[in-house]
Amino acid sequence: MKATIATAMLDAAHSEAQRMGVNVCISILDAAAWPVAFLRMEGTILGAVDVASKKARTAALFQMDSADFAKIGRPDGRAYTLENTNGGMASFGGGLVLKAADGTLLGAIGVSGASTEEDIAIARVAANILSA
Repeated sequence: MKATIATAMLDAAHSEAQRMGVNVCISILDAAAWPVAFLRMEGTILGAVDVASKKARTAALFQMDSADFAKIGRPDGRAYTLENTNGGMASFGGGLVLKAADGTLLGAIGVSGASTEEDIAIARVAANILSA
């Protein structure tokens, strides 16, 4: 993923979080789950730093949104405790897979610090940059 695209996504997510009145961390990773861009808004709880990164890492490594990952990693899921692999994953929403128009995996974004629904909404605004 190009840094310019990641920066535009980071800016979009930051603006949406401000519009919503929430403080979050935003982590954008490339397809190999390596960091490309990160932002911790002032006032965001410190625990959200790791959670945002793990949400993005989960989405990139398993090529599925972290909310979908949660469905298979829960106690009655097909892969219970899968979140304990790969240095720890996040089994709740806020991590989205990022793909090019042709379906190529570009990376992932993770947002943490607000409610799960708000985190997902902020991540989606950022992901929409790819189709703009």
